[in-house]
Amino acid sequence: MSTETPAHETENAPKQAERREADGDELPPFTEQLSQQLGGVKGVVEAAVPITLFVVLNPLLPDQMGPLTGLQWSIIISAASAFAIAGWRAARKESIRHALNGLFGIALGAFLAWRSTDARNFYLPGIIQGSIYGVLLIVSALVRHPIIGWIYAVVAQGGKKEWRQNKPLVDILSRLTILWGIVFLLKNAARIWLYYLDYDNALGLVTLFGGWPVTIALTAFTIWAVRRRMRSVEAAAPDAD
Repeated sequence: MSTETPAHETENAPKQAERREADGDELPPFTEQLSQQLGGVKGVVEAAVPITLFVVLNPLLPDQMGPLTGLQWSIIISAASAFAIAGWRAARKESIRHALNGLFGIALGAFLAWRSTDARNFYLPGIIQGSIYGVLLIVSALVRHPIIGWIYAVVAQGGKKEWRQNKPLVDILSRLTILWGIVFLLKNAARIWLYYLDYDNALGLVTLFGGWPVTIALTAFTIWAVRRRMRSVEAAAPDAD
């Protein structure tokens, strides 16, 4: 049995969540929520292909291969894979949202690395983007509008705003948003340190293993924590009554 999530199911996730809520089932199954958030196995793999190719090829290819350097070949292959994935999905009339998630960053990083002939600059847009995300996540939680809460509302509640009136839910989502922000900032602090030390291969490995693996782990923990918190609130409600 395939473990992939069809594109049309991912796109219809909010409507499906709304129908479940109307039927009395507040949350879809844990694995379905995780799949909807990440675009399924296919979405995760496709998003990881370009950066993986660059991280693997850059240290392996020789300094000069015909008219181009090994770095330039790595850039070309990585960027071409990102465009190819997006084009393949578009040709099959599938959602290209997940394929495009990192396409702009890959293209910009490829341009910077090619122009400077420095492999480190391939990762520079991602470092800047991740640092900004980390700050925005923490700030949103401090003003009680946690970004993870709004994502939760789209995935689990069909985009409705009722979660804003649920204080225990806002509390747990605010804490989780701060956790996401701290992880983003720590990860990018390590990448900045490696960038200035000129350890481009180590920078690539941290980028690769600190990307989707960390995102999947954080998403799984977020879903588990929200469900656990809401079960405890529901269990305590009869006692309060």
